Amino acid sequence: MERLDSGSAVPPHLRGAIVALGNFDGFHLGHQAVAGRAVEWAKAEGRPAIIATFDPHPVRHFFPNLPPFRLTTLDQRQRIFGEAGADAMLVFHFDDKLAATSAEAFVQSLIDDYHAAGVVTGTDFTFGKGRGGNVGLLTQKGQSLGLRTEAVEPVLLDGEIVSSSRIREALQTGDCATAAQFMTRPFAVEGMVQHGDKVGSDIGYPTANIDMGKYLRPAYGIYAIRGCLPGGRIVDGVANLGIRPMFEPPKELLEPYFFDFSEDLYGQTVEIEFIQYLRPEAKFDSIEELTAQIARDCEHARQILAATPRLP
Repeated sequence: MERLDSGSAVPPHLRGAIVALGNFDGFHLGHQAVAGRAVEWAKAEGRPAIIATFDPHPVRHFFPNLPPFRLTTLDQRQRIFGEAGADAMLVFHFDDKLAATSAEAFVQSLIDDYHAAGVVTGTDFTFGKGRGGNVGLLTQKGQSLGLRTEAVEPVLLDGEIVSSSRIREALQTGDCATAAQFMTRPFAVEGMVQHGDKVGSDIGYPTANIDMGKYLRPAYGIYAIRGCLPGGRIVDGVANLGIRPMFEPPKELLEPYFFDFSEDLYGQTVEIEFIQYLRPEAKFDSIEELTAQIARDCEHARQILAATPRLP
C-alpha cells in the first residue's frame, strides 16, 4: 500500500478516490466503520480508497508538552489501513500552516490538491482553523463543489461509545482486554531493540530493550506479551514496563523476555503486543527473590498465552 504525503502530488492512479478522513490513532471499531464505508463505496464505483490521517496528532501540535498519548505509529497505521482494504494512506502534516487553514479552504483543497471524489468521516469529525468545520459544513461546501460526503455514527459496544480516549484510559489502568476489544487487536508497541545494561542476561532472563518513544504509557508493571519479530515470526513472552525499581539509576524501558528464544535482535525492529497485565512493578530484598518472582511471572504468562488465540 502506498503512503502519500500532504506536500506531494497525488499520482494519477489514485485520483478520484473515496477518502476516509480522521485522526485514526488506534484505528478502533469506530474508525474501522468509517474506513470500511469508504472502502465499500470505492469498490462499488471502481475507485481507489484512501485513508487519511494527521501527523503529528493535532492535540500534540497545540499542546506539545502533553505526556505521550500515541496508540500507533504511522508505520503501524499503514499496515493496518492496508489490511482494511485501502489502496493508500494520506498523511496530512499538521503544522502551523494547516492549523491556520480555514474549514472552507480545507474542503476546497480536498478537491483541488487531492482530487477526492467523496469523503467519509465520523459524525463528530471537526476540522479547519479553530475546529470551525464539522460534518454539516463539509456536506454543504462539498455539495457546492461536487464533493460527495457521508458521515458514520459512533460505534457502541456494550452501550459505551468506542473512542481513543477510552482506550487510553483502559491501558493506563492495565486493562488490556478492553483496549483489545475496542481496537479488535492488542495494543502494540513497535521499536528497535537496543543494548541495555545486561541485567536480564546476568540473572538468566535476557530482554530485548525497547524505548517507548511517543507511545502512551500503559500502567507500569509486568505483562504477558507476544512479540512479532522481523519476518513475521510470533513469539510469546513476559515484559516489564517501567523504571526497574531494583536497579540504579531508574530508567524507563519496555523489556520483553521471549520464551525459549536466544537469538540476537539488536538493531532490529520488533512489535510487542500487550496481552494481559500481571502485576505492578516491585522492589525485592534480593536478586534471588526477584528471579523467583520472574519465574512465577513466566509461568503465569505461559498459562494466559496458551489460552489466548493468536490473531491471523
